[in-house]
Order: sequence, then C-alpha cells, then structure tokens
Amino acid sequence: MEREPTRIREGYLVKKGSMFNTWKPMWVVLLEDGIEFYKRKADNSPKGMIPLKGSSIHSPCQDFGKRMFVFKLTAAKQQDHFFQAAYLEERDAWVRDIKKAIHCLDGGQRFARKSTRKSIRLPETINLSALYISMKDPETGIKELKLEKDKKVFNHCFTGTCVIDWLVSSKSIRNRKEGLLLASSLLSEGYLQPAGDTSKAAAEGLSDTPFLDLSDAYYYFPDSGFFCEGYSSDDDAVLKEEFRGTIVKQGCLLKQGHRRKNWKVRKFVLRDDPAYLHYYDPAGGEEPLGAIHLRGCVVTAVEDMPDTKKYDVDNILFEIITANEIHYYLQAASSTERTEWIKAIQTVARTGK
Repeated sequence: MEREPTRIREGYLVKKGSMFNTWKPMWVVLLEDGIEFYKRKADNSPKGMIPLKGSSIHSPCQDFGKRMFVFKLTAAKQQDHFFQAAYLEERDAWVRDIKKAIHCLDGGQRFARKSTRKSIRLPETINLSALYISMKDPETGIKELKLEKDKKVFNHCFTGTCVIDWLVSSKSIRNRKEGLLLASSLLSEGYLQPAGDTSKAAAEGLSDTPFLDLSDAYYYFPDSGFFCEGYSSDDDAVLKEEFRGTIVKQGCLLKQGHRRKNWKVRKFVLRDDPAYLHYYDPAGGEEPLGAIHLRGCVVTAVEDMPDTKKYDVDNILFEIITANEIHYYLQAASSTERTEWIKAIQTVARTGK
C-alpha cells in the first residue's frame, strides 16, 4: 500500500491563469512531490497539479511589476506557474519549502523540517494528557495571566517562555531544546492553543519550530476562559456597534469605489466574530456603509492598478479578494501599516467565525 504524500505547507495564494492574465485566489497545497491547487479550501478534488520533479523556482519574480511578492515555478516541461503571496515573509516561507522539496526529490530523500527530533528523543513514559492536567493545576501549574500586545489584551493566557520554564522546573524534560519538542507535541495535539500573530504564524510553519520559547509568543489552554479584547489609543471614541467579536484593528484607509473607481477615506473596523471588515464615514455615524466578508478571502499587496490615475494613490495598496471573487482595493498610510493590515486580515480570515 503506497504512503500518502506528506502535506508540507498549505494556504491561500493568488495564482495567475495559465492562458489569460487573470489572477485568482487558490487554496494551494505543497506535497513532497508536487503542488496541488483548489478553487476553495473545502473542495475534494484539485483544479490542477504541478509535479516538482525537475522543476525550478525563481524568487523574487519581476515579471509583473504591478504585483508584489510573486514567485515563479517552472515545471519540467518548461511551463511557468506564477503565485503571489500576501507579504515578504510568507513568500519566502513558500519558496524555502518548495526549494527543499525539489532538492529532496532530486536526491531521493524524504522531506523533513529542521527540528530537534533527530538529536533529542523524548522519554517514552511521557503522557501528554496527564501532563496537561498537571499544567492546569491551580496551585502548581502554569499561571494564567492578562497580557498586552499590539493594542490588544489577552486574558487567561501565558507566554511560550513560561511553558518551557514550567516544564524544566517540573522535571518533565531535561533541557529547553527538549522542552520545545514537548511543547510542540502539546500544541499539535490541541492541549495548547496559539494566541496572537507571533505564535499563530509559528504554528502554521512560518518558523523553524511550531512552538516558540519567547516572551512575546502567547498561548492558552483550550478549555480556559481565554478571550482577547482590543483597545485604541486614538482620540476618537471606539464605536460601540453590537457585534460579538473583539476589535482586532481599526483605522482610516483609502477605499476605491466599485462603480466610479474614485477613492474615499473610510474608517475601517476589523472584528474576529463575525469575520467582517466594516467601513464607516470617518466624519461620524454609527451605521456601517458596508462590510467585506473575510472568511476564505485572500489579501495581497499590489503596486498599482491599470485604471487608477497616478495622482490618486501613492502605491501603498493592497487587495482583498473575497471567497466569491469580489475585489476590493485599499490604500494604507505607509508600507508598514499596509503589512500590519494584511497580517491582521489574514488572521481573522483564518480564525474568525
């Protein structure tokens, strides 16, 4: 019986059509021997598959000046495939894993992430379920705290460093490297959950280890009272709309209209439940002018658009493509703010309800 190929990485990317110059969001899955792409994450059968044997990858790809963070995969039959990531780190993570998969195929090796598993073996007596109960002990377990980061308050959570410290002090492991391996196992089995962008990015493969021994990487127990609430340092009062979710990010952006293609300043409020980006008249008003549904969306930075006058925008644009392929173009105040918005929207699109 043949072994199923290992899924190395998966996520939404924007893919260029093979015949026409159209870019559409695709759920992309990197396997040990190829790349499959689906129209939607929930689809059972892929729209296509690119074999990696004999392929080569090129990054950065400058073939499309208007689009940022594009990489090109050239298949063995000299057919080019173009993919666009949302930001620099995401593109580089995809390119790194694809390069390694191609190298392993050429050398007849199995793909394996760099980790401590080869040099460190956990004691076979470790029981993750029993360990989890000890970690939650109100007297001797890990203390749940209220932590603040990026204008958000995380309640009933703890840092990655606290987890490793506790594992060392309880003599569950022999050193911090072994602690990373054990904490990663707890994370993969659902005994720990990531809270915040830093820990979530690592859990999704954007770091050398899925668990981080860092003081700014937050985690929580899945059956705890964890919740996250946003706050703003702006002078404007936070709007009090009746939504269930917490405010993840808010601020003013330029938005392009769908009909007249003109640009107007709108106040945007990003919430995690429901997963919508609402926009308002910045002059006031409690009712939103509209909303962008983020579940299953793809968001990417773009440099320019053909139907945009040069004096209208300053090339700090990003594009949201919804699950039903509606395109929204927004402009941030700086490249740093654009990256912050992209990462926040990605998080909500992935984890929001």
